Amino acid sequence: MNAAQLFVSCLEWHAIEYIFWVPWEENLDLLEAIRTSSIKLIVTRNEQTAVFMAATYGRLTWKAWVALSTLWPGATNMITGIAHAQLGWMPVLVITGQKPIKKSKQAKFQIIDQVALMKPITKFTTSIVDPSRVPNLVAYALQIAEEEKPGAVHIELPEDIAREDASWILPITKEKLRRPIPDLKAIQRIIDKLKHASTPLILVWAWANRKRVTTYLWAFIKQYNIPFFCSQMWKGVLDERMDQYIGTAALTSNDYIHTAIQKADCIIAVGYDIIEKPVHLFSTENHELIHINFFAAEYDTLYQPSLQVVWDIGNIFWQLSQQQIQIDHWHFEALYDAAQHAKEQHTKTLKAHNKHEQMMPWRLISEIRSVLDDDDIVALDNGLYKVWFARNYPTYSPNTLLLDNALATMWAWYAIATSAKLLNPDKHVIAVVGDWWIVMNLWDLETVVRLRLNITIIILNDNAYGMIKWKQNDQHMPSYWLDLANPDFVVLAKSFWAYGHFVDSPDMFTPTLQKALQEDGLSIIELPFIYPESFE
Repeated sequence: MNAAQLFVSCLEWHAIEYIFWVPWEENLDLLEAIRTSSIKLIVTRNEQTAVFMAATYGRLTWKAWVALSTLWPGATNMITGIAHAQLGWMPVLVITGQKPIKKSKQAKFQIIDQVALMKPITKFTTSIVDPSRVPNLVAYALQIAEEEKPGAVHIELPEDIAREDASWILPITKEKLRRPIPDLKAIQRIIDKLKHASTPLILVWAWANRKRVTTYLWAFIKQYNIPFFCSQMWKGVLDERMDQYIGTAALTSNDYIHTAIQKADCIIAVGYDIIEKPVHLFSTENHELIHINFFAAEYDTLYQPSLQVVWDIGNIFWQLSQQQIQIDHWHFEALYDAAQHAKEQHTKTLKAHNKHEQMMPWRLISEIRSVLDDDDIVALDNGLYKVWFARNYPTYSPNTLLLDNALATMWAWYAIATSAKLLNPDKHVIAVVGDWWIVMNLWDLETVVRLRLNITIIILNDNAYGMIKWKQNDQHMPSYWLDLANPDFVVLAKSFWAYGHFVDSPDMFTPTLQKALQEDGLSIIELPFIYPESFE
């Protein structure tokens, strides 16, 4: 057994099922070891995609998965995906090759300091300089990737080390860590805050997206009838059909949700991290702010908790549900009135969008929601439409609307949708993308086809850099150099052996989508699309 085979054995030992990679010669020893292992290898057409796919697995399972590439050009291509995982709290192990470090015929050809390159955007990065270090470093890296806060880790494996004898070395078992729970005094401090509140409000953010958290948070909200709202990356943690749901904070300011927030006097922030785009929510003069999360708050001018209770969120709400909290003085009429006013305005907006000759956001969202089942999945790329989806697409189950509001990167849509489909083969998966994004990164359409996955892509075609053009107009600037000439997306789809559809009118969208969802393989729908002048 050489070090590459030992490395793969360690990954098997830690129950790694998939490796996503782009082939390069520096990793041939690892490739041969993977060939004879139980690990499934998925070849992508770009290193970014490999990391995006592994990161999405981490996001949906809270378990680190693996992306593999070569040295210098492969490693640098992975950077955006690694930053996406790191800022989005997605556990992922990135492995890169390297030229021989003891003696190389190629001198410094293609060599950069990859460990230094990865340091600012990972939780841990290292190079293996001796086969005996493989079991320790693999176990440690996976532990670091998965523990709070989860994120990206990186290991470099040089060619000559990969080929060295390691037959005398055994893998190391990585024990599952149990999260600490807060003591009764911490729970009592939350209760004391709630006793003195008259209008408490729960804010649910991305870190609450765990099964146990959903169970106990749902029970607590129902027990005390406390209203809640959510962030973009939270969508689906709790069923938005619940009577207590009042909306999603998708805009930084001047949204209806801010009216409701200002009427609250105590906000319980569950799973909040300032990495996700902040909302101008809190005034320390007017609000008690309680931070409940797996880790301590990072103080900021926009976020200054008056109380922190840290560690297992699910256990915190289980303990709270076992206590008796005096709630006779609580009143929520003002919060629900603000939410009801917003719903009435949304109904008017939908009617207006339905009458327009081109598809607009409200109608698009309404029709997609009507076609999909409760647990089907929508993956979004980054664009202005993401804000409309976050505010207005109702989610009923966790991880059914997948978007990025941390790095807010482009190009990740196909990787997110592909991994979501691999993990959920029986669910419909739709990716909604802009015309800009899909043309920027076409190559992994072939990956979806090769994997024989039934995924539907909806291209919102406005023949422009739509989000920038919208903001340019909003700032009363003249339109300048933001219009595009796009390819024929139906022909493009067929060139990738996919089904292609063009929607002639908004009335044809729903039947076209229904047809695409029944097709066996990748389906691409080109949808002419425009944005309204405002979010209402």
